[in-house]
Amino acid sequence: MPSQSGIRVERIPGSPRAILWLEREPVNSMTLEFWRALSNAFDALERDETVQGVIFASGLKRAVFTAGNDVTELYAPRTTRKRYREFWLTQTKFLARLLKSRLATVCAIRGACPAGGCVVALCCDYRVQTTEGTLGLNEVALGISVPKYWAELFLDRCNDRVKGESLLQRGVLIRPAEALGIGLIDEVVGEGALMASASSVMDRYLKVPPGARATTKQTIRSEFSARWESYAEEEVKGGWKMLNNPHIVKALGGVLMKLSGGKAKL
Repeated sequence: MPSQSGIRVERIPGSPRAILWLEREPVNSMTLEFWRALSNAFDALERDETVQGVIFASGLKRAVFTAGNDVTELYAPRTTRKRYREFWLTQTKFLARLLKSRLATVCAIRGACPAGGCVVALCCDYRVQTTEGTLGLNEVALGISVPKYWAELFLDRCNDRVKGESLLQRGVLIRPAEALGIGLIDEVVGEGALMASASSVMDRYLKVPPGARATTKQTIRSEFSARWESYAEEEVKGGWKMLNNPHIVKALGGVLMKLSGGKAKL
């Protein structure tokens, strides 16, 4: 059973790997509490010297990896600057650490993977997605801008920068086959083969000496990770100002109403 936080860690007997299951029904919407739980679970695995690799996967009933950040965390009338700051710093610290983690990381993506879920996937070493799904940073379609380092990471992973910039500016989510073609996804498989494929990839990472692999990864990514984390406070200031813009409040209020079937109290 999943924990109340929506995060469950599964240890594989006799193996130096673990599976970090995201199980907050119905769509793994990422609240402050969800990011805290995800960060704490991953931190514990990083500290465990018997663990060398982690597979991220969704245990939801529906085909969604995560729908991204919970809109209530971004809708200014429903939150406070203090909570928004903690939300953004918690999220950013986790993502920056995930990017450079000593652990081998594979993201097993079942179905839809927009926004915050997409960034989690992009921070991993390898991404496997099911044939039926979507991927991308669609913030612009919701009326808000793509965060600076999210955009940089997206474009860094993309092998066609012009195409990548167009996707970001239009807030477009793409199908897995297209994501594979431009380098955002490493492998596309049928849903029934997802976890087996992710495990097979992890086997390849775990065959090499872990210290050498981890040091090489950190050499490549530590500078970007440090810049990302150090920018978080400045991003909080700009983000809070943006979220209080009347046009943004109206746009996100519309999103909340749509998600609630018109029942949200704004």
